[in-house]
Amino acid sequence: MAFFEFNGFKPVMKPSSFVHPNATVTGNVIIGENVYIGPGAAIRGDWGQIIIEDGCNVQENCTIHMFPGTTVLLKKGAHIGHGAIVHGGTIGANSMIGMNAVVMDDCVIGDECIIGALAFVPANTTIPRRSVVVGNPAKIVKDVSDEMIAWKTKGTALYQALPGECHTHLRPCEPLTEVEPDRPEQEKMYETWNKIKG
Repeated sequence: MAFFEFNGFKPVMKPSSFVHPNATVTGNVIIGENVYIGPGAAIRGDWGQIIIEDGCNVQENCTIHMFPGTTVLLKKGAHIGHGAIVHGGTIGANSMIGMNAVVMDDCVIGDECIIGALAFVPANTTIPRRSVVVGNPAKIVKDVSDEMIAWKTKGTALYQALPGECHTHLRPCEPLTEVEPDRPEQEKMYETWNKIKG
């Protein structure tokens, strides 16, 4: 079971979204449409509110929490990469938090920003719209180009489609002991994305 009531607050989630059974969503959490929450994610709305707007994704082993009395807001299309931590604050629309990055209390990340993998954004930091941010402590190194945000948006679109695919195709199973001779070629399923990536 992925959802837990805490102190009278039950999580709210639109039916088009998907939370993996191995994720944990606790308390005052509101999840919009077409949101994907990956296995191992901990979204803990015990000391404050967490709002995850439409089209966001929170990938495997992410943590979202807050200082007491704080609201965490992930605006539409925010993309939280594998292992990242968001501890309070606001993540702007269509922004990406890279793998294993940390965003601390009361930060405001502007729209269409890219926070690099392993970056550490100190508490009370404000990052202007369309900034590329890297390092520990994090520093703005350049602006996000049109090409960069187009690539990010297309990548996030894969995650926005994933909840529907999970509702349709994800199910527990026992592993096979041998590879079946008619196993499909998975790379052909993603030829369009591979062309975009290249």
